[in-house]
Amino acid sequence: MNDKGIWQAKKLADRLGDPSSVKVYSSDLKRAYETAEIIFKNNSIEKIADFREMNFGLFEGLKYEEIVGRYPKLYRDWVDNPEKVKIPNGEGLRDLRKRVKDKLALILFQQPGKTLAVVTHSGPIRVILCDALKLGLNMFWQIGQETGALNIIDYAKESSPAVAKVNDISGLSTEC
Repeated sequence: MNDKGIWQAKKLADRLGDPSSVKVYSSDLKRAYETAEIIFKNNSIEKIADFREMNFGLFEGLKYEEIVGRYPKLYRDWVDNPEKVKIPNGEGLRDLRKRVKDKLALILFQQPGKTLAVVTHSGPIRVILCDALKLGLNMFWQIGQETGALNIIDYAKESSPAVAKVNDISGLSTEC
């Protein structure tokens, strides 16, 4: 994690105050877990592999310019129809959605009425928000997710999820 990411995590920690009663889950990948440790320093954090970013197969490890240069049609199809494209040697959005949705549903079932935090990547966040907002995965790219953004969803038992905040970066208004 770079200096800006550390700064963003500290700003979010300041904004949230002392969330000591929060049960925290994180992707088991290094950057997400380190972010969770900064934000929720007084909490135990459970690493969850199912909250990893999507496996981008052929796109893994490539910069944007390299992807567009090597796989222009596949990239364009992925942007235009993300729900229908499965990147070779990787996952499709439906795979990502199932993996994330199943784990989140289990956690919500096991922790009824608790305040939970999930620190993860933009792909898993976008599929969670698509589900909560009852949007199809074709809307995946229409949900912005900045690094360090806060999203809040209330999963009350009696109703559909209520999305209170999406991509909220108001606590990051000044640069580090």
